[in-house]
Amino acid sequence: MDIIFNCPDCHQELVVDASGAGSEIGCPSCETSLTIPEADAANVKIHPPSQTTAREEKQFKVPDRQGPSEPLITKSKPPLESQKDGDKILRIKTIRHGDCREVGHDAFDERVTEILNQIGETNIVSVNTINYSYVDLASKQQLNDFGVVIIYKG
Repeated sequence: MDIIFNCPDCHQELVVDASGAGSEIGCPSCETSLTIPEADAANVKIHPPSQTTAREEKQFKVPDRQGPSEPLITKSKPPLESQKDGDKILRIKTIRHGDCREVGHDAFDERVTEILNQIGETNIVSVNTINYSYVDLASKQQLNDFGVVIIYKG
């Protein structure tokens, strides 16, 4: 059973096992030295342990495997359909940030992730960032944007 009482200085509520009654502890909040009161209905609440807080000793067993363990990292997806024929050559895919913007949503990260997953990790040679400028036809202003150039075997 637990004894629930308050610190006389800072009024912090403390919970102590009933076996600790009469011993001296320091308040974790204000560090005042105080004595744990005896279990008494007048000044201490006695809290019976509930089913959820009861301590239960569990014995865990480590699984024993006879063969190789399963990999934690999955293999990359098969290459794009264009890569199935013949020898693989170097290819380039450019993704511009401006092409991935929709009203109220920026889908650039999702689009780059989708393309990288389609290509497959083993086929990627490099991923490079680019900065570029263009003239917006509506406002006739020069704007700066960014993108990604992916070089892969395919």
